[in-house]
Amino acid sequence: MRINQDTVERIKLAADIVEVVGDFISLKKRGANYMACCPFHNEKSPSFNVNPVRQIYKCFGCGVGGDSVKFVMELEKIGYGEALRYLAKKYNIEIEEQEASPEEINRQNERESLLIVLNFAQQNFQNLLMTHDEGQAIGLSYFRNRGFNDQTIKLFGLGYSLNEWDNLGKAATQRGYNIELLEKAGLVIKAERRPKEDERNAQATRHYDRFRGRVVFPIHNVSGKVIAFGARILTNDKTQAKYINSPETEVYHKSNSLYGIFQAKNAIRQEDVCYLVEGYTDVISLHQAGIQNVVASSGTSLTIEQIRLIARFTPNITILYDGDAAGIKAALRGLDMVLEEGLNVSLVTLPDGEDPDSYVYKVGAEGFKAHVKQATKDFIAFKTEMLLREAGDNPFKRAEAIGEIVGSIAKIPDAIKRQIFTQRTAATMKVDEQTLLSEGNKLLRKQIDKVDNQAAKEKNRNAPPAKQEWEGLVSFSEESEVGFLEESPAPAAEKPSPISTPPSRSRLFYQEQECVRLLINYASVELEPNYPLCRYAVEQLTELNFETPQFEHIWNSFREAYGRNEILNTNYFIDHFDPDIQLLAVDLVSKYDQYSLDDWERKQIEVPTEIKRLAEAAYKNFLWIKLETLQMRRKQVISLIVDNPDPVNQTALQLEFIHMNEKITTIANLLGNVVSG
Repeated sequence: MRINQDTVERIKLAADIVEVVGDFISLKKRGANYMACCPFHNEKSPSFNVNPVRQIYKCFGCGVGGDSVKFVMELEKIGYGEALRYLAKKYNIEIEEQEASPEEINRQNERESLLIVLNFAQQNFQNLLMTHDEGQAIGLSYFRNRGFNDQTIKLFGLGYSLNEWDNLGKAATQRGYNIELLEKAGLVIKAERRPKEDERNAQATRHYDRFRGRVVFPIHNVSGKVIAFGARILTNDKTQAKYINSPETEVYHKSNSLYGIFQAKNAIRQEDVCYLVEGYTDVISLHQAGIQNVVASSGTSLTIEQIRLIARFTPNITILYDGDAAGIKAALRGLDMVLEEGLNVSLVTLPDGEDPDSYVYKVGAEGFKAHVKQATKDFIAFKTEMLLREAGDNPFKRAEAIGEIVGSIAKIPDAIKRQIFTQRTAATMKVDEQTLLSEGNKLLRKQIDKVDNQAAKEKNRNAPPAKQEWEGLVSFSEESEVGFLEESPAPAAEKPSPISTPPSRSRLFYQEQECVRLLINYASVELEPNYPLCRYAVEQLTELNFETPQFEHIWNSFREAYGRNEILNTNYFIDHFDPDIQLLAVDLVSKYDQYSLDDWERKQIEVPTEIKRLAEAAYKNFLWIKLETLQMRRKQVISLIVDNPDPVNQTALQLEFIHMNEKITTIANLLGNVVSG
């Protein structure tokens, strides 16, 4: 399917980069731009920049960049067309296009195809829930008994799968979806043999519906795409598992997903805290009650990927537990990694026998909020109280408890927080603070040694050695144990270049780079009335070719367009069909923005903007390009003179050498430099 170009332009004009990116991560305004921690690589200090004027994003840590469409494509791992459709839906832009044929669906990349068929399945399940006799009698009545209203059912996309062998499989194949695609999506399972009732039918399917006879809970990703399903059986059939989930697929990885994140992300950002519960119905009940900043880990232990997903929207996590002490103690062991990620984690226990679903139903939203406010304890305090209560007066158990608490504190990357928690823990446990500090430093050294050993085993990795990560986190003196290891500035991430060049770059490379940067940013800016920068460049450099292929491509694009009385703008290159040119353009557009003038402006120091000195910058840049080009040619001429004994050629080469020296001297004088002859 193709979207006509006019509609594409409407989508791009409507898609505000701040809104689009803000749907996936929390942005903080910094001067004219917005900053965040990059969603494409793990970092604790923000280097991801969003420019609302240019309508682009750029990470100065890992080098990614582009416009709204590129952001959705890269983050969601979908194609150009599907990204446009996502943005069109977000901005209520109608797209007129024919329904995809089976051949067109098969031509799309597998990830997009899976998302399409999963969306079809969700609509099918919800339609059966609301309109089919079996769906209403079993599925809808179950949700009604849980107290879910129609608005909530629609918001979470709840549905029902008929108790038939292949109801979904038949419906999907009739719509043109390939049965193998349904299997890859985890919607159907290949049968070892036909069921007895179908043995007489030679055409009977070899696949059956995975979720048949169950209420269905769609699992969405951050952008709202259905990526998987959870399903619950409502009968007392002991041969069937009560809950089943989609298997791992190209679009669904359980460790990366959180149930309810799409419905909760805005509330999480607004409330600046994420409530974490265990089950689907916990999320839905709290959301319907007005507590919308809640997600579920779906019965799995919290993973590092889930923690980082929450961290896109808030640094604060509050975990809601029922009163099962054994379960809480087991869960506590896995929470140190939340501290390692620099997040603030708190815990709340509910009264015995209650879970979030039942408790909010019992006391209402206000009563639930009041309990959470009163019962919330930070992770270290909660763990300290629990371990001390278990240890009692037993000195060995108390020593073991102290070791566990110090181990958790040592995971915290922020030195100030470590110090505060150490002081408070020492007072609570009635232990000398210096003893805890000493033990904490020993643990930190062990952690450094551990990652150092891992780094030694991974010499071929492209990423910086693991030790470097710790050195960016902590530093210490072997002689001093006055306090926990202090933070030092993190090493700058190595920025990949979108330009394919040799490791050793010539001076001409940097001058060409500056030339195309000026053109991409300011080609139509008039240096004098009716005299734009592009015209000046074409007149001054028209006979020159650039050394670097991508710079040459951009330079030729400007020259050819100007020959048609057209001046290319920034968006031409940001939207370029060649992803390398696109990334290079974003890089060059963002390069000047990296060095923001906001700090200077706050200090009321006037700094000339680049556009005010554009004529001077272009004049010097063009002279430097000419100079470097001449000097490179002069080296070639010298080599030819040495290697070529022919007197006629010698004379011509010597004349060229003299002529070149004259030009080099003239340009050098204009630049105020001394250049050797």
